[in-house]
Amino acid sequence: MSEMQDNVVPHTRVRSLREAIRKVQLGEVERSDVVVELQDTERARLEMLSDEMKDVFKEIPEDDDQFTLQIVPGTTPRLWIDVTSHVVVGGDRKTYRFLKDTRFGRTVLLETAEIDDMADCLTEYIAERILEREKALEGDWLNQRLQDGETKVKAARKSQAWHPVLLFMIAFIVGMLAGIGGLVAYAWFANPL
Repeated sequence: MSEMQDNVVPHTRVRSLREAIRKVQLGEVERSDVVVELQDTERARLEMLSDEMKDVFKEIPEDDDQFTLQIVPGTTPRLWIDVTSHVVVGGDRKTYRFLKDTRFGRTVLLETAEIDDMADCLTEYIAERILEREKALEGDWLNQRLQDGETKVKAARKSQAWHPVLLFMIAFIVGMLAGIGGLVAYAWFANPL
């Protein structure tokens, strides 16, 4: 028992829960200040990129609502380009990362520290998406025209076609007349007068 008492370190101070809570709160405030500063830095860089893209967004056709140039705050602020793509600032707080969500997962389209390179990439991406949309709309229009044409052809054929009952009646009458004509001819030649 005396060995155990020799190993015990005497506490000169009594622990206080209140002091421990205060110490933890101060640590959290310091961490949150750092996080807020980092988020502010990321947001500022995304706002600079957004300013670079404003002229491009002004040129997008008014009827094309697939794009949004919006910074969404959060743990990681994001500059959304459209529903599936956005730009974030990398871990070094200097690199822009252009990400696109696909059915195969998230893909990095470009990672660069140059704002001009990122703006050029975003401009090309927007141009490609606009052309894809126009092709899809043109395909829809052409498909609709072909369907309308087929509908008109079917309606014309239907209006020109004989009704099946009428066709049957005509065939029956022609067959009956042919039969009567055949009997008269047989009677004429079989019994000469």
